[in-house]
Amino acid sequence: MNHIHLDAVGGIAGDMFIAAMLDMIPHLRPTIDQDIKRIVPSDVGSVEIAKIRKNGMHAQTFNLVFNPDYEAHGKSDHGHDHEHDHRIGSGAYTDIVGYIRSSELAPGTIEVACAILTILAEAEAKTHAVDIKDVHFHEIADWDSVLDVVIAGSIIAALADTRWSVSDLPRGGGLVKTQHGLLPVPAPATAEILSGFAWRDDGVSGERVTPTGAAILKYLIDPENTDAAWPRSARLLASGVGAGTRTITELPNILRALQFSAASEAGDAAYDQDHVTVIEFEIDDMTGEEIATASEILRGCDGVIDLVLLTGQGKKNRAVTSFRLLAQPALADHVMDACFAQTSTIGLRHQVSERRILRRVAGLDKSGVRVKHVTRPDGVTSCKAEHDDLTGKDLHSRRRQKYQAELQAEQKG
Repeated sequence: MNHIHLDAVGGIAGDMFIAAMLDMIPHLRPTIDQDIKRIVPSDVGSVEIAKIRKNGMHAQTFNLVFNPDYEAHGKSDHGHDHEHDHRIGSGAYTDIVGYIRSSELAPGTIEVACAILTILAEAEAKTHAVDIKDVHFHEIADWDSVLDVVIAGSIIAALADTRWSVSDLPRGGGLVKTQHGLLPVPAPATAEILSGFAWRDDGVSGERVTPTGAAILKYLIDPENTDAAWPRSARLLASGVGAGTRTITELPNILRALQFSAASEAGDAAYDQDHVTVIEFEIDDMTGEEIATASEILRGCDGVIDLVLLTGQGKKNRAVTSFRLLAQPALADHVMDACFAQTSTIGLRHQVSERRILRRVAGLDKSGVRVKHVTRPDGVTSCKAEHDDLTGKDLHSRRRQKYQAELQAEQKG
């Protein structure tokens, strides 16, 4: 199981969380790009993900850049025929959740995003002494904040088998401007959400933790169980840095993310972990010959790790062939384009999935057959000969060659 620790150096906000995660795990980008298109209409604006320097440090940003005419077009309640703009602009909790649930986002992303919104709504309801269904967001009512909630949900859903922790949070200080006037930092909703979390005073004023950032932390972390969240031993896999929009003189306004691979209880694990994109779809209108040709081409496509075909029954009890591909995340878009080009499908499903791989070493036996040595968690090593290297003229000869190659490899250790 992976563990991700968040260092709130400058603080945490929704955009800082997303930027740090994409900087640390760039292969999430294809999934994120698709979800951005699914949630933000093109006439509102486009997302800019950029590398910058913050107080001399490398960092990444995540920002929604509004189209020049958006304010007049997207926020007006008059003379506007795009219902989704009005619903988001109203700021009603129920409307925003309804919009997300009616989108084409993956179910996992929808559930996480709505859960984060619910944390925010419950805090607002308690702060203003109203029922949750009567909550209207002010500070997160526009597209950029809704986007932060959704894309944070997409990232968290993609990293389902992950434990999370966070450093002590910077309290900040002074007043923050809200729809209710000037209020002390941290804002009331933020303070309500993060009850039980550890805070620190680093002497730097301003709003350091936003309500959206607070809700993300609350969803991910149980403040009463922080010791149990940390693995007893772990290996650092990657790090990422997300920058906030504010410039702080005293320190970099960044959120740092650290990804660890937790070791097994018995010691160092005998496996490695990475991520793959799983692509799935069904076909019910191609011949056997066409499917055979398509599967052969797709298996040879750059970025494809594996392809499995399964048969079953689909709608109207028609026979279907299910395609399930494992692809390198960086090449997932290329593989999906190939699926559309080589098959008759008009839609497919894809998600980033964590993969656990037993460590293996390849070697050659005396006859030139490649043999894969795999170490299992209990320390036992198994060996498997590469089938394509077996040269026997019949089945019996090939099986004997395979047995001899594997036995020789096991004896060599």
